[in-house]
Amino acid sequence: MNQHHESTGPVDEQQITLRGPAELADALPYLMGFHPNDSVVMVALHGGRGRFGGRLRLGIPQSPREWPSVAGQLAECLIKGSERRGERPDAIVVFLCQDPAEDESGNQVMERLRPLAQRLRTACGEHDVPVLEALCISDGRYWSYCCPDPRCCPAEGNRMVMPGTSVMAAAAAYAGIQVRGTLREMETRLAPLNTSAAAEQQRALDSAGAELVPKILDATGREDVARETLDLVRRLMARLAEATAATPALSDINDDRLIGHDEAAAVILGLQDRETRDRAAEWMEGPEAHSALRLWRALSRRCVAPYEEHAAAPLTLAGWVSWSTGDEPGARVALGLALRADPEYTFAQLLHEACNQGLDPETLRRCLRGERSAREGGADRATTRTAGDHVERGPRHHTARATRHRNVRQATVRRRRAPQGSVRPGAKQPFRRRSGQTPPSRRGARSGR
Repeated sequence: MNQHHESTGPVDEQQITLRGPAELADALPYLMGFHPNDSVVMVALHGGRGRFGGRLRLGIPQSPREWPSVAGQLAECLIKGSERRGERPDAIVVFLCQDPAEDESGNQVMERLRPLAQRLRTACGEHDVPVLEALCISDGRYWSYCCPDPRCCPAEGNRMVMPGTSVMAAAAAYAGIQVRGTLREMETRLAPLNTSAAAEQQRALDSAGAELVPKILDATGREDVARETLDLVRRLMARLAEATAATPALSDINDDRLIGHDEAAAVILGLQDRETRDRAAEWMEGPEAHSALRLWRALSRRCVAPYEEHAAAPLTLAGWVSWSTGDEPGARVALGLALRADPEYTFAQLLHEACNQGLDPETLRRCLRGERSAREGGADRATTRTAGDHVERGPRHHTARATRHRNVRQATVRRRRAPQGSVRPGAKQPFRRRSGQTPPSRRGARSGR
């Protein structure tokens, strides 16, 4: 049995010793902030005591033909990312988490995924970083791919410890760390509606597109759409703020009821403009943040087929607000879904990388506060417009925009101040191909990313 150590905070705080695969498997949801379903999770270990560092998550590819290339990409991503933060891993721990399919046992899942575990071990070894432990977690049990001793790691697996009874659970409760349910549950809160309301929302998006696209392609109309979109966002945020927050599931239902289909369609299409989306990102802290996050989640659910790609904007805003308010697991899930909706969405790419590096969002917050202050102060700005292109403004605004994007890019290469490393739930799948393009009549105008 191997022993691993996890620091629950800065190095001068109390450390927790995890003894063997059982406690290691139990610690996984506390490390990630949720229970990862259908996931490969890799965790870097540093030093002789095995301090946990960077963490990476990816959905398990369905086709075994993809496993060799994916294993190589994951190993390189985790190791190179740790090196960029100034600390090469001394070892890696691998988790394969998947529930059994119908008529399948946990043991069969373990055996089916064994080649993937071996690919991951080999890929890490090619970088001279050993895999210290590789676990399969399925159907409430865990198996070790590294331990050959049937006395402690029998063929039928070991049952997971009772939730809340481990040393990690006690330390997490003391530290105020919460496990937000499963990854599937977190993604469901942001997934498109699959009820009868989806058809009504599609018709509303079709109608709004026919009305707004000609305006967006016109210089004057573009400004009008931006102003109307932001005014509507303010009204919807105020409406949500007046509603009593309930449990997550009930809160989502109530929020959906408070937002009309036409209202949702107008905001979704308006946010496809980069300038408008960046203005909306300024609702990122204080009392505004909670209402904004509820709105962005609700709008993400309204991006029904064939408008799924439009969800990149509200999902990115949901990820940004989550990150800005300290919910890193929620931020990574939302940003990962944004990249799934549109892998080339630049703002989501930059935020996802910065969040994964464990950086402080205050740099970007300061930039957004500065832009709001300058605008509200009546700063002079020269404006030129080109139909169908981005709205470009005077030098002061252009410098502010460049500064914001530069700050986010720089954030991806600065060393994280806390020692725990980074987690990548919802990471963009490098092997995923984009779906076919939606007809322009339904996609609407999308200006900038």
